[in-house]
Amino acid sequence: MRYLPETMSGGMAILDYDNDGWMDLLFTDTGSSSFYKPPKPAGVVLFRNDGRGGFLDVTTKAGLQFDQFSMGAAAADYDGDGCVDVFISGYEKSTLLRNRCDGTFEDVAEKSKVRPPGWSTSAVWLDYDNDGKLDLYVLQFLDYSALTVCNAATAYGGTPDAARDDKADVRYCSPINFRPTSSHLYRNRGDGTFEDVSEATGVSAHKGKGLGVVSTDINNDGWMDLFHANDMVSNFLFVNRGGKRFEERAIEAGVAYSADGQVRSGMGVDAADVDDDGKQDLFVANIDQQSFSLYRNDGDELFTDISPQNSLARETRLLSGWGSRFFDLDNDGILDLVLANGHPDDKVGQRLANVTYEEPLLLFRGTGNGGMRNISRLAGPAFQKPYAARGLAVGDLDNDGFPDVVVAVNGGAPIILHNNASAVTNNWLGLQLKSVTTNSAAIGAIIRWQTGGTIRRRLVTGGGSYLSSHDPRILLGYGSKTIDWVEITWPSPSKAVDRIERPPLNRYLKITEGKGISSSRPGN
Repeated sequence: MRYLPETMSGGMAILDYDNDGWMDLLFTDTGSSSFYKPPKPAGVVLFRNDGRGGFLDVTTKAGLQFDQFSMGAAAADYDGDGCVDVFISGYEKSTLLRNRCDGTFEDVAEKSKVRPPGWSTSAVWLDYDNDGKLDLYVLQFLDYSALTVCNAATAYGGTPDAARDDKADVRYCSPINFRPTSSHLYRNRGDGTFEDVSEATGVSAHKGKGLGVVSTDINNDGWMDLFHANDMVSNFLFVNRGGKRFEERAIEAGVAYSADGQVRSGMGVDAADVDDDGKQDLFVANIDQQSFSLYRNDGDELFTDISPQNSLARETRLLSGWGSRFFDLDNDGILDLVLANGHPDDKVGQRLANVTYEEPLLLFRGTGNGGMRNISRLAGPAFQKPYAARGLAVGDLDNDGFPDVVVAVNGGAPIILHNNASAVTNNWLGLQLKSVTTNSAAIGAIIRWQTGGTIRRRLVTGGGSYLSSHDPRILLGYGSKTIDWVEITWPSPSKAVDRIERPPLNRYLKITEGKGISSSRPGN
């Protein structure tokens, strides 16, 4: 049998769980469910970064012995004690892991009242009401309670003619066969518990099949919005109206459907200002035959799909995209894009000549004006191989100031891609933001910096990619020049501004809200 959750899993988080200054790796694992019983309990696997290029399995030592069919990981310090916690989504069950700050975690899902029903996928931490506490938005996929399995006629890409195929040819079902469900928004009460405010804020009124989500501020009003990708249902763009409610405006904004008005299989997402015009642009990866979309923010809560104008649409036409992230590959100050791909149907090659289950990763270099150029053939041997890739996260694993990439593979070993762009000797500055009154992840903070007469701007977003969580530190690249100044405008309720003149080159700085630099460490 082929049960749909099997082909959708593969999430991860890059996080510093023990506060030693080195990013560790957590991968989700497939434990027990109504259709699967593993040889031993499983939920996640945690690897500690030893600071020497190696990773040690500390799952048991960290107390991570729970059992669930896990999907994604969203890491953040939700209780503000200085130690990163992790929400693990899953099929039939999800878990909230509180970091005890002694190297171990405890399952507080029941105590915290974070109990999304059914099948949860990606999740994102954000402070939607600007009260200084991190809230949690959890995507629900679809109603798979019947454990339906499919033949070729109802599988991915199935057609009525496929009904003539052998009925014993069991395949992964297309999501179009199932009912959509409502996602959940949990408000942090600040006492270790959460309140489900999905109905009160209006998000539960919109049923989807959610796979990817990113929290960003599309209209620069200081309130974090949500771009929510759906599979075979129109995407959602929840615009935050003053922390009281969300208005769903995807159709009006131009990000709900394809250019010809068709629903697509939205999976991985991200948000960033790719053309340096001060507005957040949106990205969504889709399944083969649909192309991926980069939506330029035109202002007034309107977007235009500009992927046909660069190589994105052409290069992704036959691929199915999941994990995705805008990042500055070589620290030249211009955002690039990395994509993890793989078709959900392991038998797709039997019906399509040019589409395969395993697909190559893609790397695009940004041109600075919203354009993207495919440089995958120059990116090394890992980009020449096919994978059943799913989740993807970006982070600096060796503290050299150049972001590395980690990819979770469905049914296979993860991929760790070390960034060798340091050979170009571009300068960088790493920022670890430590809040005092604002949310602990500084989601919504605005970073501005000037180099060579050019001022750039970066918004600290939440989530993005697919089932994954990124290194929370911010890397600013500025080529061969120096930084004249860097300025951090903290989100509400503080709105404090910290400005550092002539910051040091090639170092990680810890910036404490309202106090400036509190510590500094050089890159490796």
